[in-house]
Amino acid sequence: MPYFIFSTAFFIGGMFVIYWLHNQYQMDIVVEPTPPPSNPPLISICVPARNEERNIRACVEAILNQDYPNIEVIVLDDRSTDATPTILAEIASRDSRLHSISGADLPKGWAGKPHALFQASAAARGEWLCFVDADTFLSPATISSCYAKALETQADMFTIMTFQILGSFWEKTVMPLVMTALSVGFSPRKVNDPKTKDAIANGQFILIKGSVYTAIGGHESVKDNIVEDKAISEQVKWNGYRLIVADGHAVASTRMYTSLPEMWEGWTKNIYLGLRDQPSLMALGVFGAFLAVLASLFLPVWPLLGTFWLANSGGWMAATVIIESILFWLFLIYARANVAIKMKITPWYAFSTPLGAAVFGAMMFTSAWKVISRKGVTWKGRKYQSG
Repeated sequence: MPYFIFSTAFFIGGMFVIYWLHNQYQMDIVVEPTPPPSNPPLISICVPARNEERNIRACVEAILNQDYPNIEVIVLDDRSTDATPTILAEIASRDSRLHSISGADLPKGWAGKPHALFQASAAARGEWLCFVDADTFLSPATISSCYAKALETQADMFTIMTFQILGSFWEKTVMPLVMTALSVGFSPRKVNDPKTKDAIANGQFILIKGSVYTAIGGHESVKDNIVEDKAISEQVKWNGYRLIVADGHAVASTRMYTSLPEMWEGWTKNIYLGLRDQPSLMALGVFGAFLAVLASLFLPVWPLLGTFWLANSGGWMAATVIIESILFWLFLIYARANVAIKMKITPWYAFSTPLGAAVFGAMMFTSAWKVISRKGVTWKGRKYQSG
């Protein structure tokens, strides 16, 4: 009887959670490829680059290949120790629109990325500024399309969610679950509603009016915040300017990580910073991690336990447990398969959900422990401690 009650409770609660989790991504504003405008203003595209030899060529060449006719490209080489400076010098030698700047030492009280973008923006001349991460790749129509949509929505700051490129097994196993979890963390409709305080931005692509950027104090106003995209979006919206977040899957893509160690370092850093900056989320994060690990352990054995019980005179209760487990699995696989298809990977990865949930839960626990123990995290060779 206890197993039957637990199974039924898990079935009802789990079905509700699956439905809820997979119905939070409500992106009403979608960027579609748009022809370039006539007589457009200058847009300064700023890229921070620290040891980005793997991505920087593809990133910069895609930017230089924009059909938007009036751009300048400023790449801030943030004291790279790899081939990044050499690659930038080679590209700049054949395209005068690229300006590669060597970054200064990181001053006390600054986080790395805000300082890099602060330096890049200081050299910008554009009426609009566009911040693009070095692991993000634009289609030829990205700037034209986002500029047009920014005007249409009367945005002072316009940011897009980019399509995530997934290559390795671990990316395809873990990243879809991470993206689903992120969709729960913010409501695009609330962000786009000027009457709410909800604010978020995707640092992989941000387009902002130069006058607004100056008015809020630029990246200097968020100089100690490594989650600078969210921080600067708050500065924009809370000062009365129009913030818009849109679906940009059709015009831009990002390859964040290529292996499990990279994902582990990157996402434990991101989760750590979220928990550190919002202590109220700590208990919720730990509880979510516990549920993820519990589900990853219980799901695979749930139907097996029911079958074993039925074989040992479990009767109708054991049969009900088997039916519940099968229905739950079918619903979960259906939901995760739809996510996989949207992320352009084979729906068979839906079956890796328990493994992905275990890894994601372990990331959550690790990040929470680093906050509690004040061990901090290392990112791009720099140490960030709890406040």
